[in-house]
Amino acid sequence: MSTLTEAPPPLAPAEAAKQAPRKRGRFTPYWLLLPGLLWLIVFFALPMIYQASTSVQTGSLEEGYKVTWHIATYWDALAEYWPQFLRSVFYAAAATVLCLLLGYPLAYLIAFRAGRWRNLIMILVIAPFFTSFLIRTLAWKTILADNGPVVHTLNSLHILDLTNFLGWTAGDRVLATPLAVVCGLTYNFLPFMILPLYTSLERIDGRLHEAAGDLYAKPWTTFRKVTFPLSMPGVVSGTLLTFIPAAGDYVNAELLGSTDTRMIGNVIQTQFLRILDYPTAAALSFILMAAILFMVTVYIRRSGTEDLV
Repeated sequence: MSTLTEAPPPLAPAEAAKQAPRKRGRFTPYWLLLPGLLWLIVFFALPMIYQASTSVQTGSLEEGYKVTWHIATYWDALAEYWPQFLRSVFYAAAATVLCLLLGYPLAYLIAFRAGRWRNLIMILVIAPFFTSFLIRTLAWKTILADNGPVVHTLNSLHILDLTNFLGWTAGDRVLATPLAVVCGLTYNFLPFMILPLYTSLERIDGRLHEAAGDLYAKPWTTFRKVTFPLSMPGVVSGTLLTFIPAAGDYVNAELLGSTDTRMIGNVIQTQFLRILDYPTAAALSFILMAAILFMVTVYIRRSGTEDLV
């Protein structure tokens, strides 16, 4: 009984010296997270709070704005600009699908077939990032010019007849039409689709393809049963990285479109910088954010994967 009640022997000096740094280093990860946390608070959380308060204000620029909790601003903004919301979602979805159809084969080629040309192709994929977003978009005005080779080729192949029937173009023009806006969105955000797809495809163990071949699976069956399911994290990441910025984009619709192709980003930009209706602009921004957040949440849950690249 005396041995049970005795206090434990004191730690040796060497053991005490080993445990002291461990206690002091326990808070090191939190100190490392502090700069990033402060950055998010100052440049993300505080502006969000300020915009939230702006969206429920009333007044004018001359008289000043006051927080009156005027929630009707949201309903009024949605009732007036719902066509631009639907147009933005439609254009962004079309560009995302095109990026996936164009980017998946290229990412597959880089991951499995490029060989020594892999680095060169990767440089070509990210080459658009070496120039300004604005310059890349303005270049499409030259590419899709009325007298340019692209429009001439589309006319020769009678493709414009089909796009006119679908309402994507008007007459012999491609500029200032929905097709031009979607082409600009597809080009500008295509690298955001290719890079996650390539990363996901590169992780696939090549022995799985060999095993599928040993089981007499045809190439299409191997792709459908092995390659594509294992690349789903890249597909989900790529589609999110493409759809989210495309839905809020306004540069492509401003430079390549017309008043009939304005997206919700153009409306928000106009409300903030031209009309100076700050509450409506803030309300539109939050409606767009809430809509995208809802669609992304549903999409991730329905995609069947939680592992994002």
